[in-house]
Amino acid sequence: MKKTGIGIVGCGMISDTYFKAAERFHNIKVVACSDAMISRAEEKAAAYNCRAMTTEALINDPEVEIVLNLTPPKMHCAILTAALNAGKHAYTEKPFGIDAGEVNLVYELAAKKNLRLGCAPDTFLGAGLQTARKAIDDNWIGKVLSGTAIVQGRGPEKWGHAPFFYDKGAGPMLDLGPYYVTALVSLLGPAKSVTAVTAKGSEFRTFGATVSPEYQDKYQPFGKYPVNVPTHQTGIIEFESGAVITLIASFDVYAHKHTPIELYGDQGSLLVPDPNGFGGEVKVFRPGMSGFETLPKPFIYSENSRSIGIADMALAIEENRPHRASAEMARHVMEIMCAFEKSGAAGTKIAISSRCERPAPLPLGLSDGELD
Repeated sequence: MKKTGIGIVGCGMISDTYFKAAERFHNIKVVACSDAMISRAEEKAAAYNCRAMTTEALINDPEVEIVLNLTPPKMHCAILTAALNAGKHAYTEKPFGIDAGEVNLVYELAAKKNLRLGCAPDTFLGAGLQTARKAIDDNWIGKVLSGTAIVQGRGPEKWGHAPFFYDKGAGPMLDLGPYYVTALVSLLGPAKSVTAVTAKGSEFRTFGATVSPEYQDKYQPFGKYPVNVPTHQTGIIEFESGAVITLIASFDVYAHKHTPIELYGDQGSLLVPDPNGFGGEVKVFRPGMSGFETLPKPFIYSENSRSIGIADMALAIEENRPHRASAEMARHVMEIMCAFEKSGAAGTKIAISSRCERPAPLPLGLSDGELD
């Protein structure tokens, strides 16, 4: 099988997950990496048997067929634009960008150049969410009428690089929301409106014991850093299918007992596992049952399989079919998430203008490393 050459831009905390997972899939190979700190790229290159180079050199390297962008959110669209202008397909970590406007520009550039563009999260391809998808498609709970999607906590307040998570391009919605909204779109199809209220629990957060070097001079002397995004966002997503889903994304909660996603149909209820992972139990309740029962998982990829999305995109290019972690879906998810803050500020319902198809489910009977 042909191995598509992958070039990783950004060798930070998430990169090891991609380097390791990429070794599982038979059709991709990491051939190069780059980072703003060249020493970090050199360390990863030595560990994973690839070449370290500057980002410009990587993007223009003939062995690199897909640029995998793992930089901070504020750099996502700039790196994607550079890759597309160099004639390369591109795939990025979530979120797609820091606002819907810049995402649309990159999306249109990819379409103009007839190049593939993909975006994480790809956790919806894991065994947990694929099992939930099959349960819905097989009519286990009938027509989905309503549900909840809830991700709450204090956020990474004490992490060394915590200010990153409380700045534009992150916050609970753009940091964790992509997992939940992508899962909902993959399960239910496209959305048509959002009605929301947003809030900020405090203007500052306090540092933990360690502080990343880039923040030591700027914020550490004060012992705190600013909160530049809403830290509690709650609202209703109305889907074209008729489903009405309440979503809460918050960094202002110490503890709670909500399950990640619950879907309520006209013939039963479905408990969906945490979409920030690949496994987890899927539970169903139908009239006549004494309680929720766990469904068997007929799909593989229950463990951390990040890079499955880019592997599927590489294979889709070879097979001339749509890839599953698509730019269309990521753009739609981005518009939905940005609509929460927009709706909260305007105090009104926000219509969603973009549309996307539900990604094709994975087939049954795959072996590890296979995608079709």
